[in-house]
Amino acid sequence: MKTGKLSLSILSILSTIIFFTNCSESKSKADTKSALNTTSSAKSEEEESAAESIEYAPVDTALYNKKLKELANGDTTGKWPVKKQPYPLPGAILPYKRVVTFYGNLYSKKMGALGEYAPKEMLRMLYAEVAKWEKVDPKTPVQPALHYIAVVAAGDPGKDGKYRNRMPDKQIDSVLTISRMKKNMIVFLDIQVALSTIREELPRLEKYLKMPNVHLGIDPEFSMKGGVLPGRKIGTYDASEINYVSDYLAKLVRTHNLPPKIFVIHRFTKKMVTNYQNIKLRPETQIVMHMDGWGEPELKIGTHRHFIYSEPVQFTGFKIFYKNDLKKAPNRLMTPQDLMKLKPQPSYIQYQ
Repeated sequence: MKTGKLSLSILSILSTIIFFTNCSESKSKADTKSALNTTSSAKSEEEESAAESIEYAPVDTALYNKKLKELANGDTTGKWPVKKQPYPLPGAILPYKRVVTFYGNLYSKKMGALGEYAPKEMLRMLYAEVAKWEKVDPKTPVQPALHYIAVVAAGDPGKDGKYRNRMPDKQIDSVLTISRMKKNMIVFLDIQVALSTIREELPRLEKYLKMPNVHLGIDPEFSMKGGVLPGRKIGTYDASEINYVSDYLAKLVRTHNLPPKIFVIHRFTKKMVTNYQNIKLRPETQIVMHMDGWGEPELKIGTHRHFIYSEPVQFTGFKIFYKNDLKKAPNRLMTPQDLMKLKPQPSYIQYQ
């Protein structure tokens, strides 16, 4: 497996991240969506209040164990399912359901389907993917989701020199409003810290993470260390930083009587996550190590084998790039049938 080949391919994606150096088009796109913002703020307060009075059904531990065994997909190495993991608090989504989500940013048509298409068309496309997963694995219900990049690595240093742009609340509110166009959707907010830190960026999103339907993703690729600019090399997170995030989420879950938070960590190289064996598992969080590389099927499967399968944490994810995955022979997207052959089977599927 040529990991360097994949790393170079991923770095080319930066051209889609640097769009903030020309904001005039972005502002125009944001203005076209302003009508989505009218009710979201009031609803967020209602949702927070309602969350504190919800009683979630107890965890079915027998079914939990059964689903974990199914996800291991016949693995005999002892790696999967992960041993000694705690049962989640009531209301857990994984492993009872499989999350299928569209990824992107409302300011850009180049960062993913969420943002590339108008909301109704985007949702139509998402639910077409949902139907495929329901067909290939009818015994596992699908949880539709939107995965929004709320902090974006940028080519411009900005006023504070951190090379990241925080999306305005009105845009996050717009994503929540779009999610309400369908029943029971969930939302992920994603953080690319660049020269900032996860400790600086995470608290800003707390008012959203207190909502029962909002979950989190972090992107080691753009977590830069030592002042290196995003795009010059692949970034990294250590287990200690990941544990800080899961502890932060766990406190929110306990304080506000929330169901467990799904916590997605993007990965396509070994150094993107260091000391994985020290990552702590908690009843309040469900950690997904997400295969975030693009390329031909053989390359993607190799990435999954080397960096997701071989370093087990808890649950796994897999990304499909609608455009980049088609660039090399055999010029086809991996299908749900393909992904169901993986060990373990992914619990989180992201389309970009």
